[in-house]
Amino acid sequence: MKNKFIKIYDDLSSQIRTGNIKAESLLPSENDLAEVYSTSRETIRKALNRLAEDGYIHKVQGKGSIVLDVSRVDFPVSGLTSFKEISTKMGKRTKTHVEKLEKMKPAPLHKELLKLSPDEDIWRVTRTREIDGERIILDIDYLSCRYVANLTKEICEDSIYEYIEYTLGLYISFAKKEITIEEPTEEDERYLDLDGFHHIVVVRNYVYLDDASIFQYTESRHRPDKFRFVDFARRNPKPK
Repeated sequence: MKNKFIKIYDDLSSQIRTGNIKAESLLPSENDLAEVYSTSRETIRKALNRLAEDGYIHKVQGKGSIVLDVSRVDFPVSGLTSFKEISTKMGKRTKTHVEKLEKMKPAPLHKELLKLSPDEDIWRVTRTREIDGERIILDIDYLSCRYVANLTKEICEDSIYEYIEYTLGLYISFAKKEITIEEPTEEDERYLDLDGFHHIVVVRNYVYLDDASIFQYTESRHRPDKFRFVDFARRNPKPK
């Protein structure tokens, strides 16, 4: 049998996800919620803490609990942010599934993109990203074995970038990105919960180390209703 605070958490998180409780609104006070759910303030506080941990609300001292927009996830266009780093901000609503991990000879396209010699191999990693119980991102990574000689399912479930930077001691420096709208592939339809959508957002990343060597090409394939790609731009003032 569920604890009382878990039941309250489930009810409030469901209302936030479905939009019954609007993003940027304030939740009722702890006293009001305690009255609504016929329970103690301590139980309400536990439910609110869990909501904050999982990225549904942001608690502001003296103001209350602000409801966050969980319908979309902000992905920075210009930054090099791993899914694990984004997941940490979101709390426990995410999960990575490694669908395939293969060491293989590169196709001509990937051989050219990654500047490989004829005898070099690549890793092909296929991962789905689950948020709130739906698989809505398909990441397909191609990594040069010259730089990443060994790779395991456990590493791919956790963070490839963390492994490259902290275990291999390499420095990931910059990336070129392309964003397009495309029709779903067979892989998209097999692995993603497309929910009737007939197009997906595809972000292609060409990722380089600090010596300007390209070591990774990635296709990150997103269901369009859940994601918002953000950037910050500053206009330089016109010279007087």
